[in-house]
Amino acid sequence: MNTQTLKGFRDFLPAEKLRRNWVQQKIVAAFELSGFLPLETPTLEYKEVIMGKYGEEADKLVYEFVDNGGREVALRYDQTVPLSRVVAENRFNIALPFRRYQIQNVFRADKPQKGRYREFTQCDIDIVGSASPLADAEILATTYQAFVNLGFTEVELRVNDRQVLLSTLSPFATDEVSVLQIIQSIDKLDKMTPADVSAELVDKGLSKESADAALEAVKQAQKSKNLAEIFSIAESLGVPAKALVFSPAIARGLDYYTGMIFEIVAPSFSSGSLGGGGRYDNLLNDLGGVDLPAVGVGLGFDRIVEAVDSLNLIVEDDILGAGVLVTVFAEEQQSISAAVTQQFRQAGISTELFNSTEKLAKQFKYANKLSIPWVVVVGPEEAEKGMVQLKNMTSGEQVTVSVDEAIATVQK
Repeated sequence: MNTQTLKGFRDFLPAEKLRRNWVQQKIVAAFELSGFLPLETPTLEYKEVIMGKYGEEADKLVYEFVDNGGREVALRYDQTVPLSRVVAENRFNIALPFRRYQIQNVFRADKPQKGRYREFTQCDIDIVGSASPLADAEILATTYQAFVNLGFTEVELRVNDRQVLLSTLSPFATDEVSVLQIIQSIDKLDKMTPADVSAELVDKGLSKESADAALEAVKQAQKSKNLAEIFSIAESLGVPAKALVFSPAIARGLDYYTGMIFEIVAPSFSSGSLGGGGRYDNLLNDLGGVDLPAVGVGLGFDRIVEAVDSLNLIVEDDILGAGVLVTVFAEEQQSISAAVTQQFRQAGISTELFNSTEKLAKQFKYANKLSIPWVVVVGPEEAEKGMVQLKNMTSGEQVTVSVDEAIATVQK
């Protein structure tokens, strides 16, 4: 039997999964603080729901098959199409604006490489049914709060207005090169030099003069009135002015954006954007036939985990598994150890009962391997006196105390 995972898929062993859980909990806390409610959608959808929504190239990456019932189905490719289906199906039952967060895995039959997997986690918030700048500002503020929760001391929300971009670049469009093609090249300014972007535009069919002029026009673009209002509201919602950066070259290559667009960058983390989003007022109508405005953001969960690790932001004490291991001295002591374990658990302390009567040395070794900070021993003498031995695995100090005293010591 082949015990390897499929290429592009991953196992997360407990130590890593605990870290990912810590990141998710911090993000969810920010989402729920702003009134976003959780949504989950099925891993499988009918093929017709998924296909034809992302473009020809993306359709090639959809996992599709015929199930045992003869139905043509597909694995979830993203969370926006399922959102549009949910809104379409429940539009008379949900309250608008509909504020939801969704953290689930998506599947793409892409070529696996460093940082790119066939199954990965998407982390989205969206507000459906409001065209107000209040909704745009809420997305910015909630995004910022998520990164504050994670311990980032510097976060930039690099924001632009798709309408500014369109009006700035439309004069340079030709019959051969559309404004959207120009935008797709401008969107690469964070990865390519201006000279290289200009050369790409020339390759597409613009003259050198027009290409350079387009770049200069973007450089000189001014914040729109709509964007200024969004910034003002976002600041009122707690986003520092220095974290809101007007970036006229931000394009968010996808064609469906209609208004505010933004990307999240941590200056101290050099491996790229940590997410992005914007307003897409026509997309739900295109996807699900529901004519409702929407704005949202997708956080790059896996990259955020990488950033949190590289910047040492995780509070290690918060991600430990069990805080206490209760040993089993001998077979006749099993019930006594179980009763002590329950006392610790009733006190709200994460406690593991060793499920065997191995030698104590092996049980202590087990605690060390899992970095469990406290070990409790209940031998016959301690049991007779209603006491336990409590060992601090970091300092090595071991004391004989009552169970209540042991609980109080651990809680400190």
